[in-house]
Amino acid sequence: MKQLPETVLQFGSGKFLRAFADLFIHQVNQQGHDVGRVVVVQTTGEERARLLNQQGGRYHVLIRGLADGATVDRTEEVASISRALVVSRQWPEVLTVARSPDLRYVISNTAEVGYTLYARDRPTDVPPRSFPAKLLLLLKERHDAGHPGLTILPCELFEHNADRLLGIVVDLAQSWQFPAVLTDWIRTACRWRNTLVDRIVAVAPPDHPLLKEDALLTVAEPFALWAVEAKHGPGGLFRHSAIQETPDVQAFFLRKVRILNAAHTALLSRAMPRGLRTVREAVLDPEISDWLNRLFFDEIIPTVRGRVEAPEEFAGQTLERFRNPFLEHKLSDIAAYHEAKVQVRLVPTRAEFVAKFGRAPPLLDEAIAWAGPAKTS
Repeated sequence: MKQLPETVLQFGSGKFLRAFADLFIHQVNQQGHDVGRVVVVQTTGEERARLLNQQGGRYHVLIRGLADGATVDRTEEVASISRALVVSRQWPEVLTVARSPDLRYVISNTAEVGYTLYARDRPTDVPPRSFPAKLLLLLKERHDAGHPGLTILPCELFEHNADRLLGIVVDLAQSWQFPAVLTDWIRTACRWRNTLVDRIVAVAPPDHPLLKEDALLTVAEPFALWAVEAKHGPGGLFRHSAIQETPDVQAFFLRKVRILNAAHTALLSRAMPRGLRTVREAVLDPEISDWLNRLFFDEIIPTVRGRVEAPEEFAGQTLERFRNPFLEHKLSDIAAYHEAKVQVRLVPTRAEFVAKFGRAPPLLDEAIAWAGPAKTS
């Protein structure tokens, strides 16, 4: 494959982005639609950056699971990453990438604390501690070099993630007394795209033979969705079958929380009292599977129909994803913070069901009633 320019600066080196955005970019490049290559920035530690550079940016993703009733088990080698930088000691090189005329995208996945500012951050720090401060400085670098704005694609699981990140960056620029012309450029020349990401990614089996040559081997389910908001129409983004551009990404958040996440939380009330350990064990139990189907189609979907895209199809995909024979999703992990999850994932649906139909939903009530620390151990 020809040497493509470095067009993507990515904050985050973990397995999710490697089996998601970086895999998609590789696939599109392989199809001849040259997106370019990715420069990965590791923000904490440096082991993954070392491995990426040692392996020439190449690694493998095992795509394993069920799709339309068929078993999928294939291996894809990914070669979209050109190099990895360690931010703590290579910040000047990150800024050099920001000044490149080839750069088009910034992708990030910085976890829940990623948008937290640090009071001691200063524009002269090399580098500042917080991700928004780093992003502000690299955008300033690009603006001062006279290059076009970038498309910002945050993958953190926050609602309105790009709007939220933009607000933080602009507020920080103002508090640092940067010129108004810079903040105007950040707002108007850059495309800030709210997103929702959805794919289960896991660690590789410890006995897989590829681990001998690939320490970055990872596993992903066949299902993948990258919903990207395009408020002013599509554009500025590469095309891939997993990418769905939409005028409002909130409908995808609603669908995921009220169907997939709700199903995880509701399952506990039926599966854990029976001593089951995993999601797959639960949905393979005929009684639990029937109960979950009725919960979906009798109580949850009627409350979201008309507000989300293809809820019946998504519910079917969710059940298939839960039956994935290659992934072990422990119910004990889902049970963490159970009461808080019930309030977000189940209670609003119950309230909407009562308001719409004038009666209580018995299955939701059953799942909601099963709560408390004693029942999540």
